[in-house]
Parts: sequence; C-alpha cells; structure tokens
Amino acid sequence: MKVAKKEISNGTHESHPESKLNGTGDPLLESLETAVESALRGRAPGSAERFLHQLTDRLRDGGMETSRVVSTPYINTIPVEKQAAFPGDWEMERQIKSFVRWNAMAMVVNANRAHNGLGGHISTYASAATLYEVAFNHFLRARTEDFAGDMVFFQGHATPGIYARAFLEGRLHERDLQNFRQELAEGGGLSSYPHPYLMPDFWQFPTVSMGLGPILSLYQARFNRYLRARKLVSGEEPKIWAFVGDGETDEPETLGSLTLAARENLDNLIWVINCNLQRLDGPVRGNGKIIQELESVFQGAGWNVVKVIWGSDWDKLLAADKSGLLLKRMAEAVDGDYQKYSVEPGSYTRKHFFGKYPELLELVNHLTDEQIQKLLRGGHDSRKVYAAYKSAMDHKGQPTVILAKTIKGYGLGEAGEGRNITHQQKKLNEKELREFRQRFGIPVSDEEIAETPFFRPAHDSKERKYLLNRRKQLGGSLPRRVVTAKPVEVPKLDFFGELLKGSGKFELSTTMGFVRILSLLVRNKTIGRQIVPIIPDEARTFGLDALFREIGIYSSKGQLYEPVDKKSLLYYHEAKDGQILEEGITEAGSMASFIAAGTSYASFGEHTVPFYIYYSMFGFQRIGDLVWLAGDIKAKGFMLGATSGRTTLNGEGLQHQDGHSLILSSTVPSLITYDPAFTYEVAVIIADGMRRMYADGEDVFYYLTLYNENLPMPPMPDGAEPGILKGLYKFKTGPDKAKHKAQILGSGPLLREALRAQDILAEKYGVSADVWSATSYKLLRNDALQTKRWNMLNPTQPARKSYVEQTLEKEKGVFVAVSDNMKIVPDQIAPWVPGGLTTLGTDGYGRSDTRERLRRFFEVDAEMTVLATLYALAEKCELDRAVVGKAIKELGLDPNKVHPHLVGA
Repeated sequence: MKVAKKEISNGTHESHPESKLNGTGDPLLESLETAVESALRGRAPGSAERFLHQLTDRLRDGGMETSRVVSTPYINTIPVEKQAAFPGDWEMERQIKSFVRWNAMAMVVNANRAHNGLGGHISTYASAATLYEVAFNHFLRARTEDFAGDMVFFQGHATPGIYARAFLEGRLHERDLQNFRQELAEGGGLSSYPHPYLMPDFWQFPTVSMGLGPILSLYQARFNRYLRARKLVSGEEPKIWAFVGDGETDEPETLGSLTLAARENLDNLIWVINCNLQRLDGPVRGNGKIIQELESVFQGAGWNVVKVIWGSDWDKLLAADKSGLLLKRMAEAVDGDYQKYSVEPGSYTRKHFFGKYPELLELVNHLTDEQIQKLLRGGHDSRKVYAAYKSAMDHKGQPTVILAKTIKGYGLGEAGEGRNITHQQKKLNEKELREFRQRFGIPVSDEEIAETPFFRPAHDSKERKYLLNRRKQLGGSLPRRVVTAKPVEVPKLDFFGELLKGSGKFELSTTMGFVRILSLLVRNKTIGRQIVPIIPDEARTFGLDALFREIGIYSSKGQLYEPVDKKSLLYYHEAKDGQILEEGITEAGSMASFIAAGTSYASFGEHTVPFYIYYSMFGFQRIGDLVWLAGDIKAKGFMLGATSGRTTLNGEGLQHQDGHSLILSSTVPSLITYDPAFTYEVAVIIADGMRRMYADGEDVFYYLTLYNENLPMPPMPDGAEPGILKGLYKFKTGPDKAKHKAQILGSGPLLREALRAQDILAEKYGVSADVWSATSYKLLRNDALQTKRWNMLNPTQPARKSYVEQTLEKEKGVFVAVSDNMKIVPDQIAPWVPGGLTTLGTDGYGRSDTRERLRRFFEVDAEMTVLATLYALAEKCELDRAVVGKAIKELGLDPNKVHPHLVGA
C-alpha cells in the first residue's frame, strides 16, 4: 500500500499489458491497477485479500466510506514473512509442555480411578496446552510491587493443566494433585474449577459458568481504563487475557457486549479462542466453519482479528500452490470434515481432502501418510501462537481476538482425540497411557505406567530452571490472588444524621432516600472518590440524574456533542473523568462492572465501593449467575433493587413487579440481604455495610430492596440500630388496654399497611397489635439455623436461643407477617416464632393497576392483615369465629375471590 500511495501522490505509473483500466486517464485507477497486478503476480497465499484489507483501511483512514471486509480466506492472518521470530528454547518448552500434559491427564485419571464419578476434564487442556504454555513462558506478567499484573481469565475446563503447571513450579504438592476434586480430603484438595472463594490465594477469576469469563473480561478492561481516567491507579497498564472455548461463544454473555470493547478502544484486552471445533456433544459448527463465523462477528464489532489456523508444516504447501486450489479446498471443507481428518490416518486425508483435485494430490506426493497425519493445526504450533500473541500485544486502538484452530483431546490418541466423546473422557487404559507416554516422551517406566504417577523433574534440572526463570522474568507465578488493600476510613452513622431525623410531613420513597445517601457519600472527603455508581439506563427513573452534572458520566471520549438538554440543570453530562458508570440497557454488563469494582481491592490493592442500582425485577432472575459469581470472587459492594415489590410498583404489571428477589438472594451464602421500610433503616444498613466490608475487611456484599412509594419518613426510634441490623425490631407498640394481643411483622412499604391494620384492630375489634419492622428474614433464619446446629452438636450444654427466639419469646398474642414479597420470605422464620406464624404475601404474577387494588388483589392490605390477625386469634380459641365472619363483611372482603396465585391458571 505504501507503494500504491506513492504512485498516487506522484501521478506516475507503468502500464501493464493486461491492464483493464489502462488508458482511462485516471491516475488513481491506473495506480490501483498496478497494485492489483503486483498482488496477483506475487501469488503469496492470501496476498490479494490482504491487499484489499489494506486498501480498505487506507481509504477509511482518508475519510472515504467503504464496506468493511468481515471475512478473509481460511488461512493464517499473519503471513510467514511478517511472523515474529520465536525467542525461546523451542525444544525445552516442548518438553515442559509435555510434562504438564502428562500431569494434567494423570490428575483426572487418578481421581476417577480412586473415586469413580468425580469427573474432570482432560481434553480441553490437551487442545489448549500450546496456547497456555506460550502465554506462560513469554507474555503473562505477574503482579509485582510496581505493576498490578496482567489479569487472566482461564478457561474453566482447562483447570487441570493450570494445576499441573503450578505443580512443576513447586507451588503445589503431589498430594494436592492426588486430591483433585476432593477438597474435603485429609490435608485438603484442589477445587474442580477456578474458584477464588475456595482457593483465595490461587484463583483470581471464576470462569467455568460458560460465558461469564468473557463478559467479565470486557468490563474489567473498561473498568481498568475508568480507574486510570479517574487517577485512582497509575503505572504500567495490565493486559486482560481471556481464554475462551469456541463452543462457549454460543452463550449470549460471550458475544453480547463485543462492541463495548471496540468503541472504547480497549487495546488492553486480548481474547484467545480455542477453536477445537467441538463442544460437549459434537461439533460446534459441523456444517460450517466456526472460525470464519467468529471472524465475521468480531470484525463487524470492530475488533482486530488474528487467525491461527495452520501450523508451519503448511507454509511450504501454501507457497507451492500456484493454482490457488489448496486455499479453495481449505475453504470448502467444513468443520465436520476437519474433525474427521483428525481421527483418521493420513491416507484418509490424502484421499478425501487433497484427493478432490488432482493438482492437490501432486502437491503432497512427497509426503508420507504419516507426515500428512502430523500436519499441525496452528493452535498446536508454538511459533505461530507466539507470533499471534506478539501481534496482539503490539496492536493499538482495538481489542484483539486470536482464533486458534486445535484438536480437542490432542495427544489422547484412540482414548478420545478429536472424538465426540472426548469432553467426557476421564480414564485411560494401560495401552492408551503407554501411547501417551511415547508420544510426548514422558520418563515414566513400564513398571510405573499403570499407576499413572505424577512427574516433576528435579529442582536443579534444566527444565525446572528454564520454567522458573521464564516466570521470574515475567514477575512470578500465575494464577495468583494477592490482597494488599488497606482498611478504609468510612463514614459513621452520624454522617447521615439528616436522614435519621425523619422527613416530617414531606413524603419521599426509600429510593429517594438512597439517592440522598449516595449524594452525601460522593462528597465525602475520605471515600467520595472511591464511590462507583453503576446504573443500567434507569438513572432518571430512580432520580439519580441529579448527579449527572455534579460527578459526570464516565466516557473515554468525553462529550463530543452538545446535549439536547444542556441548558437544563440535570443534563446528560459525559466526561473523561466521570464517576458514574451508565451502562445502557444491560444488567449483565452492569453486574460485570459491579464485580470489577467490587474486586479492585484484590486486583489493584485499592478499594472502590460500587453501588449498583437497578430495576428490581431485572436483577436476580436475569443475572443470578453473575450474582453467584460475585460471591465466589469475593466482590464487595451494594446491589440495590429499586422499584421493588409486587404491589408497590403500580401500573407496570407482570414482567416488572418483583416479589421474589428476596428468595433468590437468600440462596447466595455471602450476600447480606435487607428489606428496609424507611430511609433511616437504609442509612443504618449502608453505614454498617461499609464498615464491615471496607474497614473490617469482611468478604460479603449487600442486597437492599428500594421502593418508589412516597410516604412520610419517621425518625429513627431510640435503640433501633441493633435490631435493624439483626433483622427485626419493635417499631410501634399497640394500645395498653385491649382484650386481645397480637404482633404484626411488616416489611418495606407494607409496614404502613401493618400500622393501618394496628389502628383498625384497636378501634373495631379490641385487639392491641404491636408492629415490628422485619428488615431481614434471611439474617434471622441464618442465625436461628446456626443456633439450632450448636444446640444439636452440644446436647449437654445449656441450650442457646436465636435472636428471633430471644426477641419474641416474651411477646403475647398471635404473630402475623405481611410483606410485598412471596409468603415464603417471612415463612423463613416460622419454626422459631412462638405459636407459629400467619403469613401474608404476594404469590402469583403481577398485574397493572393501582397500589390499593393490587394490595387487595394479592391480599396484603390492611384489611386482609386485620382479617389474618382475627383468624389467628380464632385458631387459638381466643376469639369467636363469628367475629371473623362478621369482620369479612365489615372490611369489604370477598370470600369467594379466587386465590391470586391461581388467577389465569
């Protein structure tokens, strides 16, 4: 292209006798013709296509709109003449790789020999060994005092290979490998997949839930840029590496956010997709080509794509192919064909691949069948892989994806190489072990082979020295999780003093209260800069647009346009150092940012405090897998499910009204869950949460419900703080003089319905009801379960009582709970409530209507709470049932109404 550009600028060219544009008088066209003819004469594989790519790029750089080429020929992107030289000791690295292969295989085989059914995966690492070894030996930089370290998302099913390498480095012992997938074995064992929660000094990122590693890597790369833009971190920028399976790309989370990386120019991001053409049950694209398909997707999304399809053995064949038929045949064969070629002898490939065209048969006449069978795929060729990685490291302005073609189960031979059963292969017989040993030159004797012993060369061996020296040059071992973040001074409760005093006659929602809390926090001198507000395109819904102008929305490009609402106080303000992450309509992306921010203490040694506020319904049921991962990775921060409640969010209907996230949240062990009714409760919870996570260093994170119903916020009662945090406290005592007694537990906005029921019960039915605020049924249940367990394991000791038992044991009357969530939420504490618990909740699909009608429909309003209380008293024989029947009429209730859970069924 440089030649063509020079000719264009000089206006000179030499005519070619076959030029079809000659004599046009247009210097541009004639110079282009010269370049085309030059490319055709060269006949280097793919030269014409590369020329077209360069031409397109040059025209686009010059401001001319042209169509972007999204698919190139089925050959390596990097031509031989531009391939970076391999800098290491190739033979030494091959030998080390063979040792890792053997130990990875031995781990799985030994575990399943000792305990049939433990599982594990041999084939994924077998196909990806070269991809990993080249990265470990030459590219992946560990964390040092001066460098945060590259962040590597390892493919989950390749875990045995990562353990095997750590064993060679001396980081793991033989006992560790022997106890693979046996974490409860004596002395401990190794987790099945990358789990920081289980191996907190080893694994950095959980990745085995398919698709989550890729999307996390995208948002981690962007978050790293956010931290730099806001001057929270400095120094050399880490690279983000994500090793991905080609079958994994079918997960929506894998490819769904690709354009983010391109438009943010995330050249700190490198993906390596191991295209072994197989998923669990069969080919990824048996009738097509997954590499070509992915190339089109990534090219179209704006990524730099590097294909590593053919090993070095193919270079001479491609150079000798003057007809272009080899390139044509490569394009014709589908992935199902290539899978077949990997399991058949060379004679089969000679006949069925090369044999389609006589000229191709002549091209390989000098090769034996064995040589044809050993023609390497690019992902197994260290030189080709190194060149691709070097190219990716040097590339600027775009993220890079490397599409590397491999064979699943490479090296397993008849035990599963390239076969559909490969992913499930757990065992090898003695014959297969001998073949594996022979193929990779493992120094294990015939007497030992049947026991599949682990092998590690002596510490002073040339292999160990080389291995350790390479890692020393790159900063140390990987993977490794290091936590150096120091405790942070966080605001105490009195910092939120104005929110503890109530709102008087002014009405506001807990969402509005939270926005005020967030506004105070971002202005706090000690921690304000570390607050990371995260919003999936709902800022105006929640009232957070008030922060747009004050702290700005992060954009790597700043604001290149004048907003249509620039003259308004709350205009959409983007800035290069903006603090808000406004993610657009992507809860998965927002959660990925939450995880990146919530783990910065481990990634960078610097705390950031994410507050991720989202539309409640679109949290757990949409991105529950990422929430579970947040617990595994020990993320810290606050998730806030706004517009919560099946009846509080009026008008929206079935797909929006959330009454079950509190149940879903209860399944995550390290997630602290609250359902506050008032702003002061929100303030108490957030203040305590910040202390626990950022001052005391607890590995927990928080989920709070927020509601959009405006009501007068009361001041915090004296002494309420401990009960708020433990999950239950008495909010308002009933009148002294009454014939009957009851206790009503309310949560969220329905605490106000409980208060209204308190008045009705006292005025009409002679019942004094105390009203309690139940802020966390999950915490109450967990405490009760722990107490019960202690009592069971210590039967001779005086029995302990849980907090809920201690709190309620002296209270009189019946107990009724009402919330804007399913009945199963308060039912969590039913076994520990004296005399049992009558529960009202919002089981069933939501409806579009007013709050009043919705609460009557779901039977959670004050009138139903009164009825439930009277009925519970009647059940205890403390009240005549006739009173209950009369109350149904007086309260305007319909006894023939269909249960809301069954409506429409």
